[in-house]
This record gives sequence, structure tokens and C-alpha cells, in this order.
Amino acid sequence: MSTIPEPSDPEYFLESFPRDAFPAYVWDERPASLPLEVWTTETTHRDGQQGGLPLSTEQSLKIYDILCRFTGQAQAIRQAEFFVYRPSDRAALEGALERYRAGAPIEPTTWIRATARDVALIGSLGVRETGMLASASDYHTFHKFKPGGRNQAARTYLEAVQMVLDAGIRPRLHLEDATRAPLDFMRPFIEAVLEMSSTYGQQLRPKFRICDTMGLGLPFEDVRLPRSIPRLFAEMHKIGLQPADLEFHPHNDTGLVVANCLAALRAGCAVINGTMLGKGERSGNAPLEAVLLHMLGMGFFREQQPDFTALNELVELYASMGEPVPAKYPLYGRDAHRTRAGVHADGLNKFWWMYAPFNVPQLLGRPLEVSLTKESGVAGLVFLIRQHLSLDVAKDDPRVLEIYSWLLAEFDNGRQTSVEWEELAPVVARHFASQ
Repeated sequence: MSTIPEPSDPEYFLESFPRDAFPAYVWDERPASLPLEVWTTETTHRDGQQGGLPLSTEQSLKIYDILCRFTGQAQAIRQAEFFVYRPSDRAALEGALERYRAGAPIEPTTWIRATARDVALIGSLGVRETGMLASASDYHTFHKFKPGGRNQAARTYLEAVQMVLDAGIRPRLHLEDATRAPLDFMRPFIEAVLEMSSTYGQQLRPKFRICDTMGLGLPFEDVRLPRSIPRLFAEMHKIGLQPADLEFHPHNDTGLVVANCLAALRAGCAVINGTMLGKGERSGNAPLEAVLLHMLGMGFFREQQPDFTALNELVELYASMGEPVPAKYPLYGRDAHRTRAGVHADGLNKFWWMYAPFNVPQLLGRPLEVSLTKESGVAGLVFLIRQHLSLDVAKDDPRVLEIYSWLLAEFDNGRQTSVEWEELAPVVARHFASQ
């Protein structure tokens, strides 16, 4: 074996893994297509609710308030969209609009189908922008309309866009199922919307939300359209759309939702639409907390950062609603920062950065945790005693070994569930009574 260099100090790659921030992207060369400014928009009150969140007006407004505390003045979340079809939804929208007019940082918008009937619902609500469902693939245009087809769908959408513009509301066209849609439909339709709006001024310039509705997009440039996310956004730029004109709204059906968000950003899309904690239909929407972690890593929001600790209240709220975050959900799941392996617990005891992706307690307000199993060893027990009692005990401390014997007996007698601190505490107290 050739000689391995032995440094005087360990190499921690602190430029990539700073002690007081989320992991950073260290570019060889910043991608030319990466926008100079990026942000997110939130759809919990629409797509999250559509995906099963049972929101009352009070719960809707509590979620809005938590999101506002999270984003603060960072402008990490700039808009949240609401349904308008039920009285409780309109009441939630009205409450959010009142807060926004009083200085809350997130602008409420609406979501409607791109039909004349739906446009009439929002004319007097006081919103400045509305999303408009404009299904783009032949899977939709040939089967949602009678007799069906691309041109009939486009005419219906354009009639609604004209009404929204005339009402002084900015249209945001949601191109549903864009990763199965032909450019032969999307290109002329987008061009028609831009031409229609050209005389209404910059304030009403349309936005276009590219929707990977079934999670079929791929984050690769060398895959053919319509599945390639980078190529899809490159085509949008060819039409004349700028990064701020574009949003990306993906779903997680095939497990690529965050990867596709990052691909969209790199390809020149300034805005990612999703939900906090990924709530949404089927496998869920883009989890904005994960997307924003990566945006921070790319160097955005340096002046003012969102407060990730605020989302712990959202975790608690969802649990109280019977919609808990899965235990192993990244970042905010109950077990996201919990180890049950003895070798990991031993690493946490010796140098906790060994098994932490970043400073979890500081940045997320969540502890690094250990649950005791038959595999967690003496190291897991030592970690819990140090963590909860601030006692610097050794692995060969007789009291620790006695407690460990009790623990092993539990599993030798058939126990399958882990031992948590709440159960362990009185056992430890008996052995460490003097301390």
C-alpha cells in the first residue's frame, strides 16, 4: 500500500460542512443557469388539504401563522394558495389576507380551474394573483373535455385568462401533467397567454407553474422530453419566460421530488412550489423544508435566514390533527436523528459530529437521540445518562454495567420494543441516587 498522508489536524471539509450552518455547496463554477434569486411558494391549504389534511378555518390560520414565523423577513416563502369553494376555506383566506395587509410576510393567493365560472368566484375576494388549472397533456385534454382535444382545452383556458386579466388579477397558469405533455400544446398556449396579457402591464404578467403531477420527471439533461426537467425548463426559456415567471410543482410518486426540484433550480426556475413537511396527494408534494435547506446550501438567504425551529410547532399540530409526520421522515420525524446502533451511539459519545449531518440541535431545535435495543450496547446507555443527567460516566462504571445487565435481561426474556429514557430514568435513578 502506498503511504497515506497523516495530517496534524483532521480534515473536516468545513467549507462544505460548516459547524453553524446547513451543508454548503462548493461549486467549481457556479452554474450559469442558476437564478440569481430563488424562493418558494406554499400549497398546504390547497394541495395539502386536497391530499387529506382535515383543515378547519382555525387550523388553516394556525398553519399560515407558523409559516410566517418560519420565513420571517427572509422571503423564503412568498405566497400561499387557498381554495375558495367552501365557506371555511374562504374564511381562512380572508383571515390570511387580513394578516398580510397588517404586515405578515406571505401573500395569500387562490387556486381555481381555468373556467369562466370559477373566475367569477374570486373577483371580489381581494387577491392580487390566482392559480388557474390548465391541464396540458393529452391524457387530460382529450379526456376532460367533450368532445375533447388540445384546441378546445386551450380556448377554454384562454377565455378564463382574459377574464382574470380584466379583473385586474395576475394569472398563474398551472400546466398540469407537464412531464407527459407535448410541446406542440404548451408552446403555442404559453405564447397565446403572453400575447393576450401584453397590454396589461408588468404587474399582471402571467406566471407559469410547471407541474410534474404524477412524479414522472427525471433530473437529467440527457433524457428526452417530456420527462427531462432540465430540458423542459430550457424550452420555457426559449419561449421567452424568465426565472421569476416560472414555478415548479412536483409530486413524489417515484421518489425523485427533491432531486427534480434541484434540477429545476439549476435549469433556471426561480420558484419551487410545495408544502412544509411534504403533505399532499398520494406520496406527497415537494417538502419545502428540504428544498430550502438546499437553497441555503447554494448560498441563498444569507442576509436573513428562515427559522427552521419554528416547524417543530407544525409537527405537533399535525400530530394533534391525527396526521402525524412519519417517524423516519427526514429532518422532523421522531426518529430522524435517533440511533439504535451501538457503534453509532459510541461515535456520538466520542465525537458527536461523526453521526450528525449538521448541528441538528442548533439549526432544527431537535435533539440527537438514542433508543436502547439489544444492539445499542453500553455506549447507548452511556449516551442517555450523559444527555439527560449531564454525568460523565465511563463504559466500565459498575453502576452502568448493572443497568446494562438489566437491559440485556429485558431482551433475553423476549422484549422486542426499544427502551426509551422515560422507562430507563427510574432504573438509572436507583443506581445514581447520590448524584
